[in-house]
Amino acid sequence: MKRFLFLSLAAGLGLCLYFRLYSNVSNAETGTPAFQLKSGIKTGAERTDEYFGYLKGKRIGILANPTTVIGKKHLVDSLLSAGLNVVKVFGPEHGFRGNASNGAKVKDEVDKATGLPIISLYGAKRKPSAADLADVDLMLFDIQDVGCRFYTYINVLRDVMEACAEHNKELMILDRPNPNGYLVDGPILDMRFKSGIGQFPIPIAHGMTIAEFALMLNGEKWLGNLPPCELKIIKMLNYAHDLPYVLPVSPSPNLNTQQSIDLYPSICLFEGTIISQGRGTTTPFTKLGAPALKGKYSYSFTPVSIPGMSETPLHMNQVCYGIDLMQVDSKRLRKEGKLNLSWMIELYKAYPYKDKFFDRSQSNQMGDINKLAGTDLFQQQIKSGVSESEIRASWEPGLTNYKQMRKKYLLYP
Repeated sequence: MKRFLFLSLAAGLGLCLYFRLYSNVSNAETGTPAFQLKSGIKTGAERTDEYFGYLKGKRIGILANPTTVIGKKHLVDSLLSAGLNVVKVFGPEHGFRGNASNGAKVKDEVDKATGLPIISLYGAKRKPSAADLADVDLMLFDIQDVGCRFYTYINVLRDVMEACAEHNKELMILDRPNPNGYLVDGPILDMRFKSGIGQFPIPIAHGMTIAEFALMLNGEKWLGNLPPCELKIIKMLNYAHDLPYVLPVSPSPNLNTQQSIDLYPSICLFEGTIISQGRGTTTPFTKLGAPALKGKYSYSFTPVSIPGMSETPLHMNQVCYGIDLMQVDSKRLRKEGKLNLSWMIELYKAYPYKDKFFDRSQSNQMGDINKLAGTDLFQQQIKSGVSESEIRASWEPGLTNYKQMRKKYLLYP
């Protein structure tokens, strides 16, 4: 009897721990993310003893957004509270405070909370100028990435590294986990399709942290003819690429649930189709659908204008029918360790107007499937009914070669 009670208590504690570690339920009414950070991972930002002393006496510029936190406190506030000299903040896509919509240009401004000047790197310019860095001794980069080629923060990293290399400034990177770090998959970008959503010859899911990617940018000479950027990296503790990680803060307005982050590598390709990924709902990137699929699917949702997220979403105010991905088991995705192509294959077969499937010109949302996939072959394969195994075979030997190259820059197992 005692043994039974012990086992029951252990099982109960195990379940409680599981739900505390991996809870990813969002408030469906408000869209408020229920992100929780319950792990033994210690981010670079949290290791203040490793860099606060180094920053003392230096004029600091920082690339930051709402993910730049230590616990529940923004890193900028922590630096200022410690008496460190932050002279300006640089903001990426969505802005320093994260209140700009997807793709919206962001202007320079003065931060009301701190009085610091905010220089936008997603407006009139993409990287700090000589004037921006004239009163900066050291640049600090601390921002949450999600491990995908088309997620633009790795482009910002390259731009900041270029500016630092050009103007002889050191760049400190406070490393953070890649929530999709277990995943290295997809076609390698054909540089003929280089764009704002694909700038490097890497697969869709690159499987690296920001600091590791910075080492790759230097090592593969992707800063052009510039010398390597001088880096100082504050590594994480207790991190491994295959370790599940629940983000404490939404990395961008439309990745506002842990489920959306888990699904993002597989379903962002639908941005290059006439299929909505749920932009204009409180849980984007957790569903797929279109009005023309009425009668083929029972599940439905209706995109609407949501300021700060999607003002003019695809199929706005129209009922979309398709697939609910909220219940997809994220642990299963991790176990499979690959992009899910079955949804793309299924919805193309189900869509009645095949010639319109990859044509976004009829909407006010311009997505290019070739730029997203990094190749024009993927679109042809879906149209021709090529099997998933054949599609994957076409990614070789590029994918295997990338994996070998990636090993040179890994900081974690």
